[in-house]
Amino acid sequence: MGKIKFGTDGWRAIMCEDFIFHNVEMVTQGIADYILSEGKEKRGLVIGYDTRFFSDRFAFRSAKVLNANGIRVYLTHQDTPTPVTAFSILDKGCAGALMFTASHNPPEYNGIKFIPENAAPALPEVTDKLEGFLQEVLKTETVKTLTDDEFREKNMTVFFEPEKPYLKHIKNIIDSREIKKAGLKVIYNPMFGTGRNYVPQVLSELTDFTAINSHIDPYFGGTMPEPKAELLQDLIQKVRETEAHLGLATDGDADRFGVIDSDGTFINPNQVLTLLYLHLMKNRGLKGSATRTVATTHLLDKIARHYGYDVIETPVGFKYLGNNLLRDDIIIGGEESGGLTISGHIPEKDGILAVALITEIRAMEGKPLTKVLQDIYARFGTVHSNRIDLHCTEEHKQNFFVQIKKNPPDKVGNFRVTKVNPIDGIKLYMEDGSWLLFRPSGTEPLVRIYMEAPSPDRLSALSEEAAKIFAKEKVNT
Repeated sequence: MGKIKFGTDGWRAIMCEDFIFHNVEMVTQGIADYILSEGKEKRGLVIGYDTRFFSDRFAFRSAKVLNANGIRVYLTHQDTPTPVTAFSILDKGCAGALMFTASHNPPEYNGIKFIPENAAPALPEVTDKLEGFLQEVLKTETVKTLTDDEFREKNMTVFFEPEKPYLKHIKNIIDSREIKKAGLKVIYNPMFGTGRNYVPQVLSELTDFTAINSHIDPYFGGTMPEPKAELLQDLIQKVRETEAHLGLATDGDADRFGVIDSDGTFINPNQVLTLLYLHLMKNRGLKGSATRTVATTHLLDKIARHYGYDVIETPVGFKYLGNNLLRDDIIIGGEESGGLTISGHIPEKDGILAVALITEIRAMEGKPLTKVLQDIYARFGTVHSNRIDLHCTEEHKQNFFVQIKKNPPDKVGNFRVTKVNPIDGIKLYMEDGSWLLFRPSGTEPLVRIYMEAPSPDRLSALSEEAAKIFAKEKVNT
């Protein structure tokens, strides 16, 4: 058995190898011990699950363990998006939730994440405690559970329908009248995941709405349910063929989003965040700061400064953004990997909310998103972003970060480095407004390099310089 560790978004592993019933029961026992230690067992826990193979069975086994430990369970009656599971914590006043999902990972993976009582992703201080309790369980492999008869007799699991309160909340957030008035044609791709029962209920009565890939397929059509351009070619083709105004997508558990403009252009998450932040202030009248990860566009910073607000930068991981959203002065949080939320909603990323708000932007602006972006670039300056993954030996990766932290470069190409940020990896800020982020993978022998520049040529040069910097272990001698 591989080591069970709660990473950026819970514990994920390959099914039939490490993600098996017994291991799931031990993880659940560790979570039960944590809840008992906090004295919150009477409030109960929500359990949700996605469309992956056996997710419903894993969820049921987990409920048995929690019930055996005297913890009431609210188990969703069918597969449910992660943001809906998180919302249900607040709706029912529970002590937290367990969500069975591997999000956008390939179909052979499954996972389990613990969401605390505030509905934000668990911070390290919580996951560290969970791992501590789990290690004690692993020493003896002792788990409390129930037989089917005992489970029925104990009657501590309630099967519930989370749709109505969540959808009511979403419909209160969006401007349904403006969307309906615009007469938009929308194509939606849930990527065989949990969004298929939610996005249609939000948008089908407000738009000329069509869904594709909206049935359950644990193999996700032979790919992975990640809403990035190369995996949304069928949606892009459908948008072009039907002359739709928008193509929308959510990932396997509907916490991430994908957006296609009317000409088939993929609107990347950095661009979506830019559109939404400006929309909230210009069209919605909201005022406040934004929070983003260290790898996310600085165009948000320019917009914030224009309106007299700040941007709070965090390490990669929505858990940091979500907890920042609990502050009153922040109106949006997002990351370049496709997660966002806004004030007044749960502090967890929500792809359903994201695609609904993008539809609202398209309706209220009355023109394609690429045209809206052109207006933003004309006003605040153009930015281009990219990410490259460089494979390497584990030794090279470790030596590189030792050296660059000791001796960061003074220049990148012809531009002086004005600031070095070690918040998550090493981020280099250049005098022309461009930046580079070197960030090590925690699970693979590779380094991810994020970058942003004011022009395509500058971005290309930045990519070449980044590769050269990484090729040298001694960065600045």
